[in-house]
Amino acid sequence: MLLYILKRVLSAISVVIVTLVASFALFFLAPTDPAGVICGPRCTPERLADIEASLDLNEPPINQIGAYMKGIVVGREYSSGGTVRECAAPCLGYSYTLGQPVTKLLGAALPVTISIVLGGAVVYLVVGILTGTIAAQVRGTSLDKLVVGSTLVVQSIPYFVFALLVALYATFLPDSGYHPFTDNPLTWASGLLAAWLCVGLTNAAAYTRYSRASMIEALGQDFVRTASSKGISRRRVVYRHGLRAGLTPVVTIFGIDLAFQLTGAIFTESIFNLPGLGQLTLRAFGQYDLPVLMGGVLIGSVVLVVMNLVVDIAYTFLDPRVRLG
Repeated sequence: MLLYILKRVLSAISVVIVTLVASFALFFLAPTDPAGVICGPRCTPERLADIEASLDLNEPPINQIGAYMKGIVVGREYSSGGTVRECAAPCLGYSYTLGQPVTKLLGAALPVTISIVLGGAVVYLVVGILTGTIAAQVRGTSLDKLVVGSTLVVQSIPYFVFALLVALYATFLPDSGYHPFTDNPLTWASGLLAAWLCVGLTNAAAYTRYSRASMIEALGQDFVRTASSKGISRRRVVYRHGLRAGLTPVVTIFGIDLAFQLTGAIFTESIFNLPGLGQLTLRAFGQYDLPVLMGGVLIGSVVLVVMNLVVDIAYTFLDPRVRLG
């Protein structure tokens, strides 16, 4: 197990490094003038030189990438307004458009996105798995057809339309907004409730179908029939034996979904005015704020490889038939 985890961690680190280098080349080595765009139309030569020095644009490309990676590992120095500032590791640069270090900006936005995604995940996992398991047990009945039909209807509605309808007409829900969990957990939850319901209910439709299909297959396996023939109660057979095997493919989908939701919650954050990672990245794209975009890419790649690793390890605990390779 430890050897497998070590191999996967090294593989994950290599993926992150390749993604980082490719993104850096795409953003900073393109045939454009990043410093001029960041500086704006009223740019002075002094400010332009300051931005170029901060982004190492006057250095060879290999030195630029090396300085950026060094900042992530051990920190670095950057200039702002003629003043040299220390940037502790992991240093992701300085946003001239927002006037703050990128690490600070990401540190403020990431908890918002994590709160949205994890809260929504609780909703769609509980609703989806429970509903799918019930539908699998009554396969072919009117209740099963009603569940499948309802999921198709929900999935046919574009997410941004569903979220807009909730924002406009669900006036009985608390006003949306982000408040730190440490300040007041109840205020934190009430401000995210509408976002959680949107993320949760729209994804619950898909997870209901995933769970239903997995449970139908699991309940038809020999070990389930053997457990039933030994006189074990139907509830125990379904929820202790069948559900464990049926969850294996659902865990795979959930891990990948969670990673993409963490890096793609733009619609939810924009509609409900939540200052998360999606809004920050979208604003940075519009302002050509390259350090913030690079920071967003780094966060996204790390989340994706970590979730893939977690899913692979979780597989071995959920299904003994899976062996580490």
